[in-house]
Amino acid sequence: MTRELLLHPGRHGLGMTPDAMQADSTTTATCGYCATGCGLRLHVREGEAIGLTPETDYPVNLGMACPKGWEALEVLNSENRATHPLLREPDGRMQQVTWDTALTTFTKRFKEIQAKYGNESVAFLSTGQIVCEEMAFLGALAKFGMGILHGDGNTRQCMATAVTAYKQSLGFDSPPYTYEDFEQSDCLVFIGANPCIGHPIMWERVLRNQKSPEIIVVDPRRTETAMASSQHLQLRPKSDLALLYAITNHLIAANLIDYDFVNANTEGFEELAAHVSEFTPEVVSDRCGISVLDIRRAAESIGRADAASLWWTMGVNQSYEGTRVAQAIINIALITGNFGRPGTGANSITGQCNAMGSRLWSNTTNLLGHYRFESDQDRDRVANNLGIDVDRIPNQGSWAYDEIVEGIRQGKIKGLWVIATNPAHSWIHRGDFRELLDQLEFLVVQDMYDQTETAKHADLVLPAAGWGEKVGTFINSERRYGLVKKVRKAPGEALADFQIFRAIAAYWGVGDLFSEWTEPEAVFRILQRLSEHRPNDITGIDGYAQLDACGGIQWPYTKAEAEEQSPPRQQRRLFSDGIFFHESGKAKLIVDQVFPMPEPPDENYPFLLLTGRGTVSQWHTQTRTENSKVLRKLYPQQPYVEIHPRDAQSIGVVNGDVVNVRSRRGSINVTSMVTPTVQRGQVFIPMHYRIVNELTLAHFDPHSHQPSYKDCAVQISRETS
Repeated sequence: MTRELLLHPGRHGLGMTPDAMQADSTTTATCGYCATGCGLRLHVREGEAIGLTPETDYPVNLGMACPKGWEALEVLNSENRATHPLLREPDGRMQQVTWDTALTTFTKRFKEIQAKYGNESVAFLSTGQIVCEEMAFLGALAKFGMGILHGDGNTRQCMATAVTAYKQSLGFDSPPYTYEDFEQSDCLVFIGANPCIGHPIMWERVLRNQKSPEIIVVDPRRTETAMASSQHLQLRPKSDLALLYAITNHLIAANLIDYDFVNANTEGFEELAAHVSEFTPEVVSDRCGISVLDIRRAAESIGRADAASLWWTMGVNQSYEGTRVAQAIINIALITGNFGRPGTGANSITGQCNAMGSRLWSNTTNLLGHYRFESDQDRDRVANNLGIDVDRIPNQGSWAYDEIVEGIRQGKIKGLWVIATNPAHSWIHRGDFRELLDQLEFLVVQDMYDQTETAKHADLVLPAAGWGEKVGTFINSERRYGLVKKVRKAPGEALADFQIFRAIAAYWGVGDLFSEWTEPEAVFRILQRLSEHRPNDITGIDGYAQLDACGGIQWPYTKAEAEEQSPPRQQRRLFSDGIFFHESGKAKLIVDQVFPMPEPPDENYPFLLLTGRGTVSQWHTQTRTENSKVLRKLYPQQPYVEIHPRDAQSIGVVNGDVVNVRSRRGSINVTSMVTPTVQRGQVFIPMHYRIVNELTLAHFDPHSHQPSYKDCAVQISRETS
């Protein structure tokens, strides 16, 4: 393939999809913000989308959209878009260059680093924001083509705990639910989750529930979801594992166990019962700050419900013992028989639009499709499917994100390639991380915006197309593959990440290795082959056209199923047969010690800092949401800290004062918001503001390597002018 074709794919038949090229038409596509995966109807004029509305027939959102979805097209118009490759000159200035110069420099510099320090000296950090086909291409190109051993994704910051918990407990990373379960539950338990703000369309599905369900919220803050609950267990931060063990204790003591299900479908119940015997409600009550009566009431609500579902997200995952907390949730669902039936499940709510795709296809710590790098059999199967020499596949998984960061600190990682993520904002203890970025010999940032905090450190910026400017698939929280369409031309010389990867393969000299990887749908076919006979089998999907026609399709959907049910059922749960993915066919009940938080408040730093979602109109590092005038009007522009009224009084602060918040790592000035939504001794700052991770403590779950963003000690003082 010529370099002209690689760098200008839109001139050679890879432009708008046929239905979007009509003069005036509509087409549907999956939203590109969060993992809810809503369907949007795009209104097209002369081949370009000019507006959108929620898709009424899409089985996810049923005609609803949050503010971010409504503004999905607007953020593509930003003047901050990366439109041309930029290369840092010796004097530090960023200079516009051609794609040929950019790719030649990319190849030359990274190969020089590998030649000098070894292949392991270059790493990549990927994302849950690009489509499955691009994730797979990146992982295969980096590891099988470029010889890069270490690469991870920003899903390590949001979903790694859920992945690890599901794999250890159920045998595969397998969220069991479908969104209809929000409407079918008699009892819904939200642990460390605030769907009113974080996943508003999911909350709309809860509001459709006609069963007058019991809604239990376990959260230190009185969140919007907690305000709508029938039971709010406003526990002390990081006491959730002890609380869940106490609930389990009461379920056993009150004989609210489905022993038929437990005996037939689980392993480890006796060990579980022995472990939680010490966690009586009376013992745990003081530790959690929850009354004995409230603990027992919550357990009774779960145990006596015909269909109970338990839901969690970042409040659990972003914890130094999050994996065990997630498994305590899974244990409760298992021992009460709340698996595989409508309205049940231990259900992880995913964050980013394609975090589920990243979990399956990023080729980072797991081999493509959740195969294992360490398995000779798995490497052979992947090599045969891809038509490559098995020796190109590493026999060990990548370092996790935190290990890559430490590799930079230790001088083992000299070159870094960052794709569609902004770790200079989002990584824990960001001041430290930003200093580490400047230690690199070569940093490449590939993004749709060239003014992110990370891009400002880059030696080379590669301009990428965004959602709506390229084609591929996302997988949402309920395992639904949805189609993303190209309905806009990317600005300037920006290219789809897929085309950038193709070009890099050619410039690196491994284009022949990826001769089958010609377009996203061709890669989708490769992924189908890799999924065959796996828990995530998608061999029954008849290409992009069927995904579009069906409103997405949940995995698994096998060839055999396609012959029996075409089109596929819209609501597809896992484990309705009671068979799990361990070799025994049974789920494992896993327990562990309860550990104290590493940095509790003390005399010098008397407050505990919590972080999390601020408003429905903000998203992650605001790389996109801050580029919408409408969204910017829907949240406070200045960072703020929530403080309990009595704490504010004790330090002489009133609402609206500027206060200094200091941890052992950094200091920031924010506006005080005096509110009883936080408990005494605790404060809360939304994670979206650039400065918040100046404060956070870099500590991690030992099983998932996920950062624990929601517990560090701080002091607060009123700023005087």
